Amino acid sequence: MKLAGDIGGTKVLLALVDDAGVIVGERRVASADFSDFAPLLGEFLREAGTDVSGGCLAVAGPVADDGRSAKITNLPWTIDTATLEREFAIAAGSLRLVNDFAGAAMGVTVLAPAELVTLQAGEPQAGGVKLVVGAGTGLGMAVLVGEGGRWRALASEGGHVGFAPTDETQARIWTELFREHGRVTSERVISGPGLESIHRILAGETVAAETISERALAGDAAARQSVEVFLAAYGAFAGDMAMAVMARGGVYLAGGIAAKMLPLLRSGALVAAFNAKAEHSGLVTDMPLHVVTDPLLGLRGAARLALDNSGI
Repeated sequence: MKLAGDIGGTKVLLALVDDAGVIVGERRVASADFSDFAPLLGEFLREAGTDVSGGCLAVAGPVADDGRSAKITNLPWTIDTATLEREFAIAAGSLRLVNDFAGAAMGVTVLAPAELVTLQAGEPQAGGVKLVVGAGTGLGMAVLVGEGGRWRALASEGGHVGFAPTDETQARIWTELFREHGRVTSERVISGPGLESIHRILAGETVAAETISERALAGDAAARQSVEVFLAAYGAFAGDMAMAVMARGGVYLAGGIAAKMLPLLRSGALVAAFNAKAEHSGLVTDMPLHVVTDPLLGLRGAARLALDNSGI
């Protein structure tokens, strides 16, 4: 069996993968329940009652060039595969790390049509570049490029580019966040914590992102305004990145926030901002825009890479 994992700032998904690519023994835990990754992995392997012969972990943070170590961005965890291999009797050099959105991007390659909600059909180009963007605890991004009849995932830290306000309300948010933090990245605005900051600045209330979303879906005016501003920023960022990589194969919104906000995404603020590119709007309206509804996207991508490492 191979080990597959999707390690984020909020949750960790671990599973075993057989030679046919079937995922078994999946386990989900809250990241905050463990002080480091090794104890979590040890508990998982003990419960699974089996050895693993390598695998792939998709992690939320920059990965070393050799794919062997990483510092998790929103956790006090450092993962070193050589240490894990020694501790858990895994063959040396058989366990590797990839960026979590590189894993999500590979997951996109195995999605069924029923696991997508299309916000904009566009005019997709067969084999065209695909972009995967996702807001959750942070803001992730990766690119899929066709190469020799296969897909290659290119990791990115695009979520940390500077935030570009598109109207006076967003400029107000940028100004306040600049006072608090200095440089304002897109992730400061387009993420769960970003939604909380938007609502705090606009409504003067500190509330969890999930609560803001629930209130907006229930019709609360202040929460709805905060969510609409969030979605407009999200759409503008996704459209900008789509232009940057010429994502004629489609743009895929992953991460928990988009799936939970589907009724609000259909209201149009996100798609309108995605397409609002002045003289280049015609280019972006040709790009398909989808929401991924599969919560195991990153795990499925890691499982694929656990069996075939040529995709990174």
